[in-house]
Amino acid sequence: MKRYLIIIIAVLLLGQTSAGGGLPKLLKKVGTMLDSMSVRGLDRRYIDAPERPWQVIVRGNVNQSILSMKTTGTIADIEYDAKPHLKTKPSRYVGVWAGYRGYGVGYTVNVGGDRGSYFTLGATGGAYGVNVRIHSFENSSPNFDLNSDVIPEEDKDEWYEVELANPIKVHTVIADGYYLFNGKHFSYAAAYDQSVIQKRSAGSLMAGAMYYYGSIDYSSRTNGDLIYLMQGLGKVKLWQGSVGVGYAYNWVPARGLLVNAMAMPMLTFVNKIKAYGYGTNMEELMVDPRFMGEGMSDDEWDEWFYGNLRISPMGDKTFNSGMTVNIDARLSLTYNFGRYFINAYGQFNNMRYSHDGTHGHLNDWFVNTSIGIRL
Repeated sequence: MKRYLIIIIAVLLLGQTSAGGGLPKLLKKVGTMLDSMSVRGLDRRYIDAPERPWQVIVRGNVNQSILSMKTTGTIADIEYDAKPHLKTKPSRYVGVWAGYRGYGVGYTVNVGGDRGSYFTLGATGGAYGVNVRIHSFENSSPNFDLNSDVIPEEDKDEWYEVELANPIKVHTVIADGYYLFNGKHFSYAAAYDQSVIQKRSAGSLMAGAMYYYGSIDYSSRTNGDLIYLMQGLGKVKLWQGSVGVGYAYNWVPARGLLVNAMAMPMLTFVNKIKAYGYGTNMEELMVDPRFMGEGMSDDEWDEWFYGNLRISPMGDKTFNSGMTVNIDARLSLTYNFGRYFINAYGQFNNMRYSHDGTHGHLNDWFVNTSIGIRL
């Protein structure tokens, strides 16, 4: 609501620029309004706003996503459990964030690990805050745990580290907002974008809401064997809406130093899944004498198998997965010295889904380090 109010006021002020002052005057008025909002209702003994309103931050990020799925099925009257376990290597990102009084944008790019990028939006101030994080990445080397008599014991290690011909593509959007019941003495912004400074220790009960969207797609033709083991499931989209109540605390052990911890269990009341099914010709290939690879080199077998492997869309189905409990937890360390500050913080999210014989979860964590300057 605060963001919309700012936009409305900006539009109204824009209508006055033709009468005199122009864009510089408009920007000055908006800046003055944000300056006033950043300290309104705060106890200045606990929270103070720096004189310099701009923050420019260089960030380094280490991230890991763990996607775990499980399904049960039958091949030739033999039961099996398939457990694709996509665990990316810790990935490294570098980027920049810039904002005015806690309202800003950031972008980071991958420099190691999975192929991906992050885009972030943030609006923090007073007792309210909104953050949006967009992450996209690809991985072609998932750990794959397959329990079945179909696979001989001596061959299970080969299945555990699978190299896919086409990568699994994952795209996530996490948007969260919060309200602080003790915004007069406690600042979330002091710990996560350094737009204000926490001078004394304080904590606050907080209410939050989170929107999550995730897309997991491995529906390329050459992944037909994986699709077959997943009982025809080739792509999943998830939408989740959650609300929760948690607690956050800012500890100031020394001047300029701030330690923040926050934990919020969240009840997911919207948990919608759209599953995309595909048919394959795996059973036809499995009865072909060439399937066992006798008299063929690995390259010859790959050329025959992947050259003949086919998939075909069989439609999609949308269903609700029911209520579940997710977790939002964060930890932050900040040190302010003059115009400069350094910060490190981590966040952990857990998202779950289930339907019939298929269920899974997505754990996503990152550790962010940064150094910034106020201008």
